[in-house]
Amino acid sequence: MYSFSNRVRYSEVNSEKELTLPSLLDYLQDCCTFESEDFGVGVDYLAKEQVAWILSSWEIKVYRYPQMGQHIKVSTWPYAFRGFYGYRNFCIEGEDGEIFAEANSVWVFMDTEKIRPARVSERMQEVYIPEIRDEIPGEWADRKISLPDEAVQKSVEKEPVRVSRFYIDTNHHMNNGKYILVAEEYLPEQVFVCGLRAEYRKAAMLGDMLYPVVTMEEKQITVTLADEKGASYAIICFQIQKKERQS
Repeated sequence: MYSFSNRVRYSEVNSEKELTLPSLLDYLQDCCTFESEDFGVGVDYLAKEQVAWILSSWEIKVYRYPQMGQHIKVSTWPYAFRGFYGYRNFCIEGEDGEIFAEANSVWVFMDTEKIRPARVSERMQEVYIPEIRDEIPGEWADRKISLPDEAVQKSVEKEPVRVSRFYIDTNHHMNNGKYILVAEEYLPEQVFVCGLRAEYRKAAMLGDMLYPVVTMEEKQITVTLADEKGASYAIICFQIQKKERQS
């Protein structure tokens, strides 16, 4: 298991001094990135070998959001490799061992020269197989997200969003967390996001236009970010609860 410790910063919290959901995702991404860097198979190695780990899906369960100033530990570990897929868990906990969030993720090992999936290389297996731990117990959804039935649920189209330089990462496409940042804008106020599922179908590039479609249900809000022809870049499902007002 790979871990790093940190303290929740003012720049990472919302108006209620809680860690924001996009900042929570950043911690998860940073954790596995730090691990790959420390193991010698980080950004520069991947670029040289013309390979990459591409995130296919997230599922995140949030029990409570850490508060500003709290010390947290972020951990990650792989639990399986199958073909060109890698499976990885995450956990964020407090100093007293309280679990704030747990996550499951599915990654695809890509040949970036041929732009197609490739079997996990021997080097990656040498690095990560000794790190394999048990999967977090409990029910985890499939990586594929089914779109809401438009005949049953009413979907609303929103104004297009242009992919700006702020959204682009070292892979030269829109960072995984930035899709969540965009989608979160369509959530109503006074809701607690207790869960998140995200499926990434194709990479948005600098200058691309995202066409959001939002479907509201009682306990779930689905945001599809698609291109002008309706092909999905990403589908994000927020599991929500009504936030209790603090006295």
